[in-house]
Formats: sequence, structure tokens, C-alpha cells
Amino acid sequence: MATDASVTIVGPAVVGSEDVLTPDALAFVADLHRRFHGDRDRLLTERVRRRTEIARTGRLDFLPETADVRAGTWQVAPAPADLRDRRVEITGPTDRKMTINALNSGAKVWLADFEDATAPTWTNVVAGQLNLTDAIERRIDFTSPEGKRYQLGDGPLPAIVVRPRGWHLDEQHLLVDGAPAVAGLVDFGLYFFHNARRLLAAGSGPYFYLPKLEGHREARLWNDVFRHAQEALGIPTGTIRATVLIETITAAFEMDEILYELREHASGLNAGRWDYLFSIIKTFRDAGSGFVLPERNSVTMTAPMMRSYTDLLVATCHRRGAVAMGGMAAFIPNRREPEITAAALAKVRADKEREAGDGFDGSWVAHPDLVPVCREVFDAVLGDRPNQVERQRDDVKVTAEDLLDIAATPGSVTAAGLRNNIAVGLRYIEAWLRGTGAVAIFNLMEDAATAEISRSQVWQWVQTGTALDSGEVVTAERVRGLIAEEIDALRTELGAERFAASRYEAAREVFEEVALGATYVDFLTLPAYRLLAS
Repeated sequence: MATDASVTIVGPAVVGSEDVLTPDALAFVADLHRRFHGDRDRLLTERVRRRTEIARTGRLDFLPETADVRAGTWQVAPAPADLRDRRVEITGPTDRKMTINALNSGAKVWLADFEDATAPTWTNVVAGQLNLTDAIERRIDFTSPEGKRYQLGDGPLPAIVVRPRGWHLDEQHLLVDGAPAVAGLVDFGLYFFHNARRLLAAGSGPYFYLPKLEGHREARLWNDVFRHAQEALGIPTGTIRATVLIETITAAFEMDEILYELREHASGLNAGRWDYLFSIIKTFRDAGSGFVLPERNSVTMTAPMMRSYTDLLVATCHRRGAVAMGGMAAFIPNRREPEITAAALAKVRADKEREAGDGFDGSWVAHPDLVPVCREVFDAVLGDRPNQVERQRDDVKVTAEDLLDIAATPGSVTAAGLRNNIAVGLRYIEAWLRGTGAVAIFNLMEDAATAEISRSQVWQWVQTGTALDSGEVVTAERVRGLIAEEIDALRTELGAERFAASRYEAAREVFEEVALGATYVDFLTLPAYRLLAS
């Protein structure tokens, strides 16, 4: 493949980048960008138009023009051997230590995340690609500053499924023809170019999780990317396999259509519960008080609208021969506090038992200590079977009203919930600005999706004049006061020197923009990206 002189790297030097940012790899990425960025841009414009229409009508429904797809008897391509059994998947960023821990965790799959669990510093983006190749070649190791050494075990490794960034993001450190490249194509292109043949030689393949799709046309674009990438490298069509996160309310109405568009490359759908809640808030943010959710920690998967969403996902997947993957419980163990760990394990077990009982074929965890719990639950249901795709959920009859029954969600909005949203938002954004995308806060694993829920709820509560259970109305002035209190508490907790070295003042700037701005910002990572450390 010819080199491309019109590709410019404007990021800092990264150790090992010469093995990732090779001329041929950059030319491959540039080709993807030139071919597909125009379609990506049109889809983003369509998102805005569609959201405007939803806001005007307060309605969503299944698409009449694709009724024949939903009624058809088609199925997706059979799963490759190492994607048939996915009873426990561990998720996390692609830093070197996490890569090793995930691959040693005993999970069946590792979701290597360039999206919500990664702050996209150029160092994280490039080093993450290097770590993946080193892992596939089984040559990865790591020694911590304290001298602890990490290396891969001798046994079989989980299948690696890479999550590239969503369609809405650009990569400001890699310019093609003078413009930032589409970030998802950077993540996909570098990984596929360097590792597709390596993975095939190892008996696996290039597998991907596709995030934040808002409909089947966006899935069609990924399918076009896959076809072209395989042809360009001489790899058979259908080698790539994709699992789509159903984490937007619009995509929930197009599950069949999404699988259909990707059917030669599709392997399943995932219930991306946290982004799903974020999407509901974002989509109906100005549709009135009937679309206001209770505070985030009280919205459980047993809420009627969430049960409808997950039941429909399982039924759709199994009808199409695809696996249905459960979501991630945010609870994490604390090895220093046994009582907190016991409570977390109990909550995770209950969550996974619900999923396995409902027909899911596997689920996510965010910490190696949770792998045994998830595996035990799904072992009890699956036994020696790789999955339960044969279990058809013919009992599931979900209507548009069921998916949109937000008002039936139990819970309230409390002063403590408001403060928690602010505290989580500030702490997460500060860590993200320092380059960390997955953060343990108050014994929960927070990533960009959960932070989005926090700030979006604050924005909606202010805009709708939501009353707390005490009767007090949420106002911008009250929120600013609570932000100031949190910042003062953090300054005291950290001390003047550590606080001055932190990014909390920048985090306050971002949080106030995305939680109190007159105009809603679609993703908090967009303004935060301008302030992200290199």
C-alpha cells in the first residue's frame, strides 16, 4: 500500500508509535476517512433532524418502511468458534496493566475499550493499539512504579473485541488532508490493519463492539466500512464480526434492522444500559415533566421500560440467531472493605441472575473479582451449552408505549441525588481530563456514560423546574451553589498543593457548560476534548 503524504500527526511523541503509525497503516486509515467521512457527516446531520422531530412530537415508533425486515425469517451469519460462548465478558481500557489483568481474568471475552472507558489522549490512543498487538503476540508485560510485575498466564486468552469511538467523535491528533480524521475509523483502521491477519493465524478474528448507533443507517455505514477494509487487505468478507450496543432509545426501535444491515458481520446485540438511560434523557430532555427520570441510582433494570427494552433485545437476537449480551453492573468490590465487597457481590449476582433467567447469553463485568460471580450464575443456566440462543422468547410483545413508559419508573429526585450527580460529574470529568476514562467513585465504576447521565439529569431538572422530594425546585443557582460546595470540599480534602495540581477548575468549567448551558451539549466529551491533556 502506498504511503500518504497528506496525513499529518500533530500529537506528542509516543513510545512505540513507529510500530503503530507506519506509513502503510496511516495510508489505510486515510483511505477509510476519505471514503466514508462524508457519509458519517450526513448521518450526524440526520441525527439532529430526527431529534428535532422527536422533540416536536414527543413520540417514537417502529419504522413502517422496514416492516418487511422485521417480519422476515432471515438470520445473521453463524458465530465463529470463539464468539459462541460469551457467558462472561470483562470491559476496560487498553492501558498495559488493564490489558494483562483482563486477559488473565478468566473471562471468555475482553472488551478492549477505546470509547467510554478511555480518555482519548494521543498517548492512550497509540499506546492502546500497541498493547493490543503485543497481547495478540503474547509478548506483553508491565512493571508498576512500585516494582510489581504483570505478565500473561500460560492458558488460553479471552477473545478480544475492540470498541472504537462513536461516529460523533473526531481525532484531533491525526489530520487527513488538513482535517481531523473520524475517530472511530482511526481506532478501527489501525487495529484491523495491524492485527486482522495475526488474529486469523491465532484462530480468532477481528471482532468489534459498535457504540452509540442511533439507527440502522449508521449500522449500514459500518457494514460498508467492513466490506471495504476486508477487500483492501485481501481478507474474506464476513471475517469481521460486530456486536452492536443498543444504547440509544432510537436504536431500540431498530434492533432487527441493525442486525439485518450487518447480517454478514453481526454476532449479537448488547444492552448498554447506562448510555441507554443517557439517551432517553437526551432525546426527551425538553418534552415535558412526563419524560423526567428519577435520580440515576434509583433507576433499576426492573423498571417497566427497562424490562421491555431488555426483553425485546433478547427476543430479537434469538430470533435472528445472534447472542444477547447483558449490561454492566456498576458496583465494584473494595478489597480493603469486606462489607462493601459483600454488598457489591450480592448486587452483581442478583443482576446477573435476572439476565440469565431472562435469556441473555452472557454479561459484562468491570473488575476481575466479579468474573467468578458472573460465570457461576451463567454456568448454572447454560451448563455445557455455549449459549441459549435456541431459547425463543415468543412471549415477548413489546410496543412503542412500553419502551417509552418513562412515567412508570419508580423513584424520586432528592437533594442527595442532586448532590451525588454533581459530585460524580466533577470527579469523573477531572479524571478524564487527566487521561483516565474509567474511575472508581463512591464504590461504583464510572465511565463517560454514567457521567453523561449525571450531568444530563441536572440539565433536565433545571430546565423543567423539577421539584425535589422536599418540595424545593432545582434551579441553576442551587446547582452552582452545590458545585461551589463540592469544589471547596475537594480543596480541603486534597490540600492546596494537590488541588492546584488537579484539573478540578477545568472540570468545573466543563460541568457547568454541559449541565447548566442554555443549549444542551450532545456529548460532554466534545467540550472536554478541547481541554484534554495530550
